[in-house]
Order: sequence, then structure tokens, then C-alpha cells
Amino acid sequence: MNIPMVNLKSQYQALKQEIDSALIDALSATQFILGPNVQAFEQEAADYLGVKHAVGVASGTDALHLALVAAGIGEGDEVITTPFTFIATAEAISYVGATPVFVDIDANTFNFDLNQVEQAITDKTRAVIPVHLFGQPVDMKALVKLCDDKGLLIVEDCAQSFGAHINNKMTGSFGAFGAFSFFPSKNLGCFGDGGLITTNDEQCANELKVLRNHGSRERYHHNVIGYNSRLDELQAVILRIKLKHIDEYNQNRRRVAHRYSDNLTDTGIQTAFEDNTGLHIYHQYTLLHEKRDDIMKALQDKNIACAVYYPIPLHKQDVYMEAYKHLSLPVSESVAQNCFSLPVYPELEDEKVDAITDIIKEVL
Repeated sequence: MNIPMVNLKSQYQALKQEIDSALIDALSATQFILGPNVQAFEQEAADYLGVKHAVGVASGTDALHLALVAAGIGEGDEVITTPFTFIATAEAISYVGATPVFVDIDANTFNFDLNQVEQAITDKTRAVIPVHLFGQPVDMKALVKLCDDKGLLIVEDCAQSFGAHINNKMTGSFGAFGAFSFFPSKNLGCFGDGGLITTNDEQCANELKVLRNHGSRERYHHNVIGYNSRLDELQAVILRIKLKHIDEYNQNRRRVAHRYSDNLTDTGIQTAFEDNTGLHIYHQYTLLHEKRDDIMKALQDKNIACAVYYPIPLHKQDVYMEAYKHLSLPVSESVAQNCFSLPVYPELEDEKVDAITDIIKEVL
């Protein structure tokens, strides 16, 4: 048995004829930079996400970075976020010269604890970056109220939550900006790097388009220091095709996740948690158990992929350790010691899910 964390080949094979034909058309048109497919995808994504504007950029990291630049976040500012996420969330804050302020997470959802967010606000706080980790939406109703009361900006990190929603309002539509990643393994993934920034502010959308294109509003006229961060035309071709299937993909991820949870009931494992704040779309299916390493070894011995997301909280990473050496975030640190993730992708068959959980039960 050989089960990967995500099976990109099977998804490509299902769409191969449509993708190949559309790519050939785009190659023949030779409009490779900010071409018609980028523009079409931006509109289609904005319509799907329920926002007025969507701006394609080169990666999810760039989406976070440019959103903070457009928001005017910089030196002397503090931005509150979670330490239990991929480093790009904090990198973007550091890129603009601001200070990441890490708060601990909820032991069930793995999203940041809103009570600790409130306690971390100072007169230097300018923004909050909630991360909808693993596809579980943060309680945005409560966070929006808190930030509105305190005059703080929200930049949603939606790298793992394309299609997740709260009462049919999509993640990425609550804050001033939403930042999405289209890394190949994401729920909506392209065949390389790609990202998207959402906003309902037309002026901000126009500024983002300038920032992503070397600070230029008119060719060879540069108004600000910008960046080279444009969504690739060929990636937009692929994303347009996959976007039509995203709800089906997410539904099948939920099928896989719920089967895992049902199979592992009464085993002593803390299975993935849904807090009913919104629709969890399971970019990862992540569990907790003190025998994590034994379980992972048993799976790997059977050629079944598994992984740890994330083994080191950001405040413990080498690049941040000195600045945060006195910071203790016990829940994040404990979760990092005991968490592991199982394969989850739309094409994963029920019998393979059962085989995976049978191995886990044997270990326990």
C-alpha cells in the first residue's frame, strides 16, 4: 500500500483533457503577463468569495506581505497572530518592519485564543492576522467586533481555507484583506506558486495592483517602490478550471475527515475538531496523541504518508527565538509535541481511510 499525503496526479488525470487544452490555448495566445486568464480568474474568485475585488499575486506569502504594505503597517507597529502556523504568517509582518505578537492557541481548534488576542492589545497594535488553520474558520464575528471596538485592521490568512465559510460568508471576506495561497497541495492549488488578495476597498485593490507590478500605474512610470509579484497566466488557467470543482473537493475532504473521526472514536486519540463556528474544509486532518511517533512509524512502515504540522511554534524558531526567549505559550508548545496529520485529499477512497485507521488502532 502506498498512500501519499495528497494525490496531485489523480486530480490532474481527472481534469487532464480540459487543463491541457486550455494551457495550449494560453500558450498560443502568448499573453503571459497579467493576461486574460488572470483577469478572468480574479473576477471569478471574487464572485465565489463574495468580495468586490481580488488581486492575483505570485504566492500566499506575497499576498500577506502586500496586504500589510497596502494597509500601511510598518516600523513600530505590532501585529497579533498565532505561533502555530507556517512561518509565512510571521515573515510577512517582519518584512514590513512590524513586530509579530504571538498569542496562544485553543487546544481544540488550534486557532488562536480570542481572549488572549484581547489581552495582547497595546497602544502599538495596528492589526490582527487570524489564521484559519487547517481549514477551520476562526470565530470572525467575535474577532470583527473586538477589532472594530479597538480600531484594529484584520488581515485574514486564508492560505488553508479556500471555500470555508461562516453562515455562507466566506473566509477572506470578513477583514480589510484576505490572503490566499494556491500552493499545489492546497484545497485550491495550482501547478506551482500563486496567491490572491481579497478586499472590498477599490482604492486598496488599485494600490495592490500597483504594488505587485513594480510600483507602476503606467508602463515605465513608477510611483512607489513596488514588487515583482504577479500571478502567472498559466497558473490562472489551471485555477480557473479547478475553481469550478472546489465545493466538490471540499465536500470530499470532509467525507474523508469524518470517516477518520468515526473510525477513531474511543481510541484515546484527540481527533480533528469542528467547533461549528463555520464549515471546516480540512486542508489537513490533524490529531493529537502522546504516542505520535509510534503511530507515525507504523504508518510509514506501510508506505502511508503522515506529517507533523507544525513541529516548532514560531516563537521557538531559530529566527525568532532570541526575541521571544521569555515567551511561554504552553498550549502551542504541547500541541506541537503531540500533533500529526494523516493523508486527506478528495480522491482518497474509504477503504484506504479504513486501512489507515486499522493500523493506528493496532498501535494503540
